[in-house]
Amino acid sequence: MGDIMNSLSGHGARWTYEEHVIAFNLYCQIPFGKLHHRNQRIIELASLLGRTPSSVAMKLSNFARLDPSLKARGIGGLPGGAAGEETVWDEFIAHPEALAFKSEQLLAARIGQTVEETAKIEQEDLPPAGVERDAIVRVRVNQSFFRRRIISAFDGRCCVTGMAMPQLLVASHIIPWSRDSKNRLNPRNGLCLNALHDKAFDRGLMWVEEDFLIRFSERVRKATKKDGEAAAWVTSFEGKPLHLPKGFTPDPELLRLHRDGITHEL
Repeated sequence: MGDIMNSLSGHGARWTYEEHVIAFNLYCQIPFGKLHHRNQRIIELASLLGRTPSSVAMKLSNFARLDPSLKARGIGGLPGGAAGEETVWDEFIAHPEALAFKSEQLLAARIGQTVEETAKIEQEDLPPAGVERDAIVRVRVNQSFFRRRIISAFDGRCCVTGMAMPQLLVASHIIPWSRDSKNRLNPRNGLCLNALHDKAFDRGLMWVEEDFLIRFSERVRKATKKDGEAAAWVTSFEGKPLHLPKGFTPDPELLRLHRDGITHEL
């Protein structure tokens, strides 16, 4: 069944490994409910790959059948599918940073840009071409991949305030990038926060309980009382529930580790 579905999608041509990797890149950026042939990003990728929007939408839905976050919600994606999706998904599970970077490289090659351009990373402070630059680019490209994945998971809204201004949103790691290599690209290790609450979360002035209630430290709550109404807005979300995404619900264990690390330091 999977081979039949595969051969019928996109002008009858089989999907190559590279096309699967590029499609997976887009899958990680689109909420499950928007995996349809009318989605502009799917239309653009279909044009790039020389396939129909329907075939690309089908391929992304086939990836969804393997997504553990959707399985946990009882959502299975399209039945059947092809071995190519399993190959890419298994590779991502085993080597997430390598697969994410590869997906950006392959996309860049198709578009005719550098990987720095397609990932939209800042280049002004990069060193000249060489090993050091390559290492920095790899990190920044993967951080960009994580940001897009988290912003997509939370449907472009801050999970504390509901704010939907992309320019003010940050994909915040629950456990920092530098402290936990295995969870660097794990979407359940991320929160979509506005820049101010991201800073509070990063500095240990705010945390989220395992039941997804928002908490602020006594130190910041006392400070906002002195700083007036505008500053008090920051802590006005004390005790309120997080706006949870439809997929990739934050991992309660990672939230606990973040909280315990804060309270240990206080």
